[in-house]
Amino acid sequence: MAISSSPPPALATALTRLEPHLQQVERTMRDQLVSEQALVGAIGEHVLSSGGKRLRPVLVMLAAELCGYTGPRCVQIAAAVEMLHTATLLHDDVVDLANLRRGRAAARAIWGNRRAVLVGDFFYARASSMVVEDGDLDVLWIFSNTIRLMAEGELLQLEASFDPRVTEAHYYSVIERKSATLLSASAESGAVLGGVTRAERRRIAEFGKELGLAFQLRDDALDFAGGEEDLGKQPFTDVREGKVTLPLLLTLKRCTSAERELISGLLKTAGQRTYELEAEGPIEMDQVLSPAELAPIVELVLRHRGIEDTDRRAEEHVKRAAEAIAPFPDGATREALVAAADYSVHRSS
Repeated sequence: MAISSSPPPALATALTRLEPHLQQVERTMRDQLVSEQALVGAIGEHVLSSGGKRLRPVLVMLAAELCGYTGPRCVQIAAAVEMLHTATLLHDDVVDLANLRRGRAAARAIWGNRRAVLVGDFFYARASSMVVEDGDLDVLWIFSNTIRLMAEGELLQLEASFDPRVTEAHYYSVIERKSATLLSASAESGAVLGGVTRAERRRIAEFGKELGLAFQLRDDALDFAGGEEDLGKQPFTDVREGKVTLPLLLTLKRCTSAERELISGLLKTAGQRTYELEAEGPIEMDQVLSPAELAPIVELVLRHRGIEDTDRRAEEHVKRAAEAIAPFPDGATREALVAAADYSVHRSS
């Protein structure tokens, strides 16, 4: 697989064209930080200024454009989607006990779990208010359903932490809810703005879902293959957090009984240490599993092609994404969407 740190030409051209609108999205999000509580602004600015790909606002705008809409409502909905995404990041870092986010200290590591959760709640509320202000009941339903699905996904993942018996079906249930549903919602919201038919909306939503699955699969492969500078966090964080992602799941299916016992034992050890360390304060990942303890797991994932086959699976979802929007008019917008899906599995971070 060819790895790239920059988007392909079709997507780069679209991003340049959308840049003024994306700047409006940034301003709109910061306008939502106004509160009597200064802490909301401080934590909000910390999270928003850490950057990110802003993939979800781009999806809203490109999907709307593909469906014939280029009006001002895109900015409001795109900002609401990104506010919702930001809320999930604040909550996810608390659930995952993460200390780093995009190469910077996570909000919970600076302000503590309780404040991070409450400001995440504030972001959820502001995102919801923005959708209500737009006034489209279809978009409002998409948002409320997405929040429900993401919460279910987080619970599904948490309940199976450090469990080597996780199945592919369970894994896909998690990433479809936790990751793919918000990208699907972003794309479908853009389609709603375009006023297309229900069938066309479903195709756009399917595109977003398949892109989201591909994106998450690549993330899970990068956790084993990437470096800390690219990832913005320590590599192998998923294993230390007890997440049995596809690279490890494939390895567990293919390895010998003795190798499976080794992995299972290390996951159990990581789970016990996490439980003990959690009561003491912030957890350093090397305390959960040291590099020496991780080495056998990483070696087995490499030997059993866990990374390569996860990337191959991601590419299959990219093909499905392209097929979902194939009936729409050919042109620069559809090409940019397909390029976005393709870039999701060829990125280095």
